[in-house]
Amino acid sequence: MTTNDAPRGTVADGFEAVRDEFAAAAAGEGGDFAAQVVAYRHGERVVDLWTGPEITGDSLIGVYSASKGAAHLVVALLVQEGTLDLDRKVSHYWPEFGVAGKRDVLLRELLSHRAGLAGADDGFTVDELADDRAVAERLAAQRPYWRPGSAFGYHALTIGALSGEVVCRATGRSLQEHFAERVRDAYAVDFHLGLEEEQEFRVLSTQPVLETPERLAALAAEATGANSLSGIAYNRNHPQNPELWELPNFRTVRSRGPASFGGVASARGMARMYAAAISPLDGREPLLTPDTAAQFAQIHSFGQDLVAREQKAFAVGFQATSEVYPVLGQGAFGHSGAGGQQAFADPRNGLAYGYNRRRSPFPGGPAPENERLVRALYAAADRLR
Repeated sequence: MTTNDAPRGTVADGFEAVRDEFAAAAAGEGGDFAAQVVAYRHGERVVDLWTGPEITGDSLIGVYSASKGAAHLVVALLVQEGTLDLDRKVSHYWPEFGVAGKRDVLLRELLSHRAGLAGADDGFTVDELADDRAVAERLAAQRPYWRPGSAFGYHALTIGALSGEVVCRATGRSLQEHFAERVRDAYAVDFHLGLEEEQEFRVLSTQPVLETPERLAALAAEATGANSLSGIAYNRNHPQNPELWELPNFRTVRSRGPASFGGVASARGMARMYAAAISPLDGREPLLTPDTAAQFAQIHSFGQDLVAREQKAFAVGFQATSEVYPVLGQGAFGHSGAGGQQAFADPRNGLAYGYNRRRSPFPGGPAPENERLVRALYAAADRLR
């Protein structure tokens, strides 16, 4: 690794091992690897690093499904205040939803990927996917792909539109508007569900996974049909569907900020958002009470995911992050992104973490270097108890 590739930024005393692991990850990837990692402990930023060409600590990158964490932080706030009730039927807030076998679906079932609405029979154009209300209208009329509550499957491109419609029906305002006012602006969180034109200069386009013959063979061996449940969930059943890695590169996606996948953020914004959720930050109280954080971190779906076709664990609107990284405290919650992103809060240890990278890893989902970075972060925090 050249000097120019060495991590830039700062770490607090005791957290040097996180910088070492970040440097090792960059050296292992080589080439044009560009990434950011940020962490907070008890509301204080202890890691702020970036590496690679073009990128800075302020660069914005599409964060794919890490957007779901931002979206469902809004839902958690509305539940905390009594505006929403997890044990009410979705059709109570959204009457049109209660058709085709969906009348009794509870809000908590919807948020834990149990409603059976992982996609649409005919798929969506990019413009349709970027419009949460259009997606919600289509899915409200559709019969679910499994009996709601009987199983779960990752609603990769639809869950934010569905929960966002509940928010809109209950409050008269979009989920994106709530997030901008109550989280982004109130806590100076550099995370955007709907990016203003004047911020476009900060955006780095996302890049595809580096292909090798071995990787292509592995992908071919695991491929599912376009009209399989997995294919429908990732919109491969639509003839004009772009590759997943391309979605953040459409201006319509960045400007509208679809809550399932359209967020744009820096790692600073991802980590600060989760720090604000659980810790006092710059003199302000946490967004969530301990009881609300525990409620939304509670596992609701565990086992074989019908879409992912592997074992998964979902909390309420979030991933159960302590199941991904067992070193973390029970009750850690957050969400990863298909481009390698990872972001979470660990209330028991007072930790918040954000990781963002420009080029998609192989395989997709949270990049493998997160395992080493998270372990280094936890070990450093543990020594400071």
